[in-house]
Amino acid sequence: MKRRIPALVAAALALAFLFPVSLLPTTAAAADGPTVKVSKSQAGTGGSIIVTGTGWPRKALLMMLICGRSSPSRGVVGGTNSCANADGRAVTTDTQGAFSQILPVVEPPVPCPCVVHVATVTGSSDTASDAVFQVAGHPAEPLPESDGTGRLSVLTDPRLDGSSGLLTWFGAPPTRTLVLTVGNLGTAAVKDPVFQVGTSHGVFAPQWDEQQWQGTIPPGGKARVELPVSLASGAHGDYSVSLKYDGKVLAEQPWGVGRPWGVTLFWVLAGVVVPAALFRVGMAVVDRVRPRGQQAVRRDSGRGPRRLRLPELTLRMPKVGERDGNSPPVGASSTLPWFTPDADPGTSTTGTPTTNAMNTTNSKGNT
Repeated sequence: MKRRIPALVAAALALAFLFPVSLLPTTAAAADGPTVKVSKSQAGTGGSIIVTGTGWPRKALLMMLICGRSSPSRGVVGGTNSCANADGRAVTTDTQGAFSQILPVVEPPVPCPCVVHVATVTGSSDTASDAVFQVAGHPAEPLPESDGTGRLSVLTDPRLDGSSGLLTWFGAPPTRTLVLTVGNLGTAAVKDPVFQVGTSHGVFAPQWDEQQWQGTIPPGGKARVELPVSLASGAHGDYSVSLKYDGKVLAEQPWGVGRPWGVTLFWVLAGVVVPAALFRVGMAVVDRVRPRGQQAVRRDSGRGPRRLRLPELTLRMPKVGERDGNSPPVGASSTLPWFTPDADPGTSTTGTPTTNAMNTTNSKGNT
């Protein structure tokens, strides 16, 4: 057993001496962080360049932009407002954190010096890198002077002051105030520093907005900084507020935004009230258009239902002892009209009862 241990140690040392050169570049690349290189240092509009990078997060979505008024040491002065955002390109890194993408050459909205700015779009951290590039024929101006050689640092935990009101419950933009205390660790005073406040939602990178704080922070001094923060209308969910100064992120603060339930309630009520109102209007129109003869069967709001009256039929039964105009008098014989009480049943008569009676009377008078 003791003889096997020196043999294993010797084998490990041999492997370390055989492969040190292949291991050193990977370690150096990881230590240097993300890098960006361009195939041409200068090109005119209408052309294109190849942008390559290494040391980026694996399977990360990146955005490439040509920005003016920028330098790798100071970054993009003015944020993405100094970049040609409409002509940017997106690229996804491979499993080794590298990428290669063609980028068209366009003029940025501000003068050069220019850079090819590459930044992460997704991910929990905001990573960016720049490469010097010159747009041929584009005007150039010197960079604005720096705010000073002072270095600001956050001394207290940041917080978000404010609350949501009734309008926010109905979809108004949520607003807060980012409050923190910063100190100047440099040797020069910092006058009217320009901060960048970014808001991010989910896996997306922050969207930065420049805000200038009015005041002067002397060397070794500190100051209370208050910066407004706002989101888009109807925003809800988990957000993160970041503060950046001189290209460095100073603080991050989570922000949980509630859902605007007033908007949901409004649409629910609209879905109930609008159909009911349309139904009432439609019934009123039908009531106006319907003929008058059909309105007799409709319900009256004050007296109940009204129906069409049919003609009444009255059946009258005769009383006992009362005779009808067509019926014979009471006590009259019910025999046939050609038979009389005085007539002999055996005698035949050829005339009507009235004629026989008149003949009998005449004969009696003559006698």
